[in-house]
Amino acid sequence: MLRIWGRRSSANVQKAMWMIGELNLAHEHIPAGGPYGLTNTPEFRTMNPNMLVPVIKDDGMIMWESNAIVRYLAANYGGEDYWPANPRTRALIDQWMDWSATIYQPHINGLFWAYWRTPNNQHNTKQIAEFQDLTMRDLMLLGRILEQQPFVTGELFTIADIPIATHLYRYFTMGLPVSKLPNIESYYSRVQKRAPYREHVMISYEELRGKLNF
Repeated sequence: MLRIWGRRSSANVQKAMWMIGELNLAHEHIPAGGPYGLTNTPEFRTMNPNMLVPVIKDDGMIMWESNAIVRYLAANYGGEDYWPANPRTRALIDQWMDWSATIYQPHINGLFWAYWRTPNNQHNTKQIAEFQDLTMRDLMLLGRILEQQPFVTGELFTIADIPIATHLYRYFTMGLPVSKLPNIESYYSRVQKRAPYREHVMISYEELRGKLNF
């Protein structure tokens, strides 16, 4: 059986759990990271020397890095619906997943850290404003794409939507005022219709306050 280590409040774990939910895969979830510990044990370091979550073990194969896990699960279990055979179609998925990892996530996650995870009396308003500007730039770019189509790569939901939409839940719920972005708001409403998104992403992240392990 597929096993996954991580805490459900981690956005990176949520990506993998969302994919597991989309595919309706039988699995065992082992809480790890943050208040659950385990990540600094010798056993966990053997699986992931970075001591981060998520980690999966599937039929003896161990993997870490959330986007890579999503790709693997899609390729191994998803068929054409989640892992298209056409190289051009798949290249667009890879493009947006890489954009999410290298540009979008550092900005929107940085905003979450600077604003929500940092105590109010320690807020760096300049840093928060900088992350707000960077995040807005990313969302405006994404909004221009979503003006033409309902999902990131076209008419249909793909795994490219998973890392992007996962962070939108925090963006809209962390308590910061958000600018009016109709295309992003419509997209956010569409992904909320997916039951695995509601089950694995739209959950409390309150346990993160004051915790250093992310």
